[in-house]
Amino acid sequence: MAAEAGEEEEEAARESAARPAAGPALWRLPEELLLLICSYLDMRALGRLAQVCRWLRRFTSCDLLWRRIARASLNSGFTRLGTDLQMPWMQLEDDSLYISQANFILAYQFRPDGASLNRRPLGVFAGHDEDVCHFVLANSHIISAGGDGKIGVHKIHSTFTVKYSAHEQEVNCVDCKGGIIVSGSRDRTAKVWPLASGQLGQCLHTIQTEDRVWSIAISPLLSSFVTGTACCGHFSPLRIWDLNSGQLMTHLGSDFPPGAGVLDVMYESPFTLLSCGYDTYVRYWDLRTSVRKCVMEWEEPHDSTLYCLQTDGNHLLATGSSYYGVVRLWDRRQRACLHAFPLTSTPLSSPVYCLRLTTKHLYAALSYNLHVLDFQNP
Repeated sequence: MAAEAGEEEEEAARESAARPAAGPALWRLPEELLLLICSYLDMRALGRLAQVCRWLRRFTSCDLLWRRIARASLNSGFTRLGTDLQMPWMQLEDDSLYISQANFILAYQFRPDGASLNRRPLGVFAGHDEDVCHFVLANSHIISAGGDGKIGVHKIHSTFTVKYSAHEQEVNCVDCKGGIIVSGSRDRTAKVWPLASGQLGQCLHTIQTEDRVWSIAISPLLSSFVTGTACCGHFSPLRIWDLNSGQLMTHLGSDFPPGAGVLDVMYESPFTLLSCGYDTYVRYWDLRTSVRKCVMEWEEPHDSTLYCLQTDGNHLLATGSSYYGVVRLWDRRQRACLHAFPLTSTPLSSPVYCLRLTTKHLYAALSYNLHVLDFQNP
């Protein structure tokens, strides 16, 4: 009797795993055609399809369907963090990586190889009602800019979180140094705020930039900050402001075409900075020589918007493009690109929203996964 019961259970399992006799005409196609159709689905769509019935669960577990998705990640140890990363931003600190995912910021610890992450986050920082647009780490705090027009201040090693209304529209960028926060918004203003706990949310200066602010950075001297704007007006998209008074000090360049917005800007030293954006150029500025003309520039060869840049502080420069997730490496002593890494070999295309560079690895955040290039094992 026990043997007969076992045979009946096996037969029932085989029947449940067999292709349904009735159902949509799509199910009656040859498996080769179904595999071709399913090859256009992303990870989320395949997971949902697998929940329809047991036969589709078995069918969608085919290695051929998942091999393409697995190859979309370069040595990262994981392909994505649960859901789409939206427009991610990230920061590195010690042995941890912080990355934004929708309206959260997640902290992950690196594994010993430095090229992969523990899957369980060390911490989750919330508070925004819409996506996190940008964030920085400063003085054991995370300062975040949100699409809800708010700035969030989170203590990394505690549950302390404060958010306050900062702008009338989304806050696109934020920076923090020396106990001072600067923010830039789509509402065409930049603002200066104190980080001191008793003064959070008390605006020190409001600067009318007359243009949408895409990027912002405080000088290492803590005396000024630079804004990168959309370049929709008659003025330069790169302007430097006095941090103490909020007054305009100077503007950089004089030959920007309309729409040449600056999406990323960073100081390398108190007198040198790099910028990139919609006009497909990376520009290197030295304030000691001239504020009217950059001392060096590199052009993206495929006429693609440059979303972000990173440098090792020496000769290596990395840029992230808007098309097909292309990361380019440059030797700053040369005009031509050294090497290009297209990170999206699938129908899914995403800009490279953020880059972070160490002596051993280059991390690139796209809208649906995180990639890492290991310089020790190219």
